Amino acid sequence: VQLQASGGGLVQAGGSLRLSCAASAGTFRGYTLGWFRQATGKEREWIAGIKWTNSNPFYSDSVKGRFTISRDNPKSTLYLQMNSLQPEDTAVYYCAASLSVIHSNLGVPSSYNYWGQGTLVTVSS
Repeated sequence: VQLQASGGGLVQAGGSLRLSCAASAGTFRGYTLGWFRQATGKEREWIAGIKWTNSNPFYSDSVKGRFTISRDNPKSTLYLQMNSLQPEDTAVYYCAASLSVIHSNLGVPSSYNYWGQGTLVTVSS
């Protein structure tokens, strides 16, 4: 499966953005999906994940209560609704997919087989 992320841009602090990640050359059937981000000079950070069954999603403490991950399986599209954005949320955001990641490794980048190209989110103060 190939992933195409979109929706990034420049927003003021306190604003909102919605990222999308669409599958091409395949579908999301059976995949666990996640969003990661990487700020300049920092390691890639897992921020949210959701399983194929659309059961309860999972969030890092840094975004819990502000970001919402969701997926539309028939459309093979993953979303990340980001509210109350802050300058520290500035990063390149990546979507990722895996057929085999176990729960304890949801936040481990090497557990994901497929990655989108990244979309830049810049939050100004």
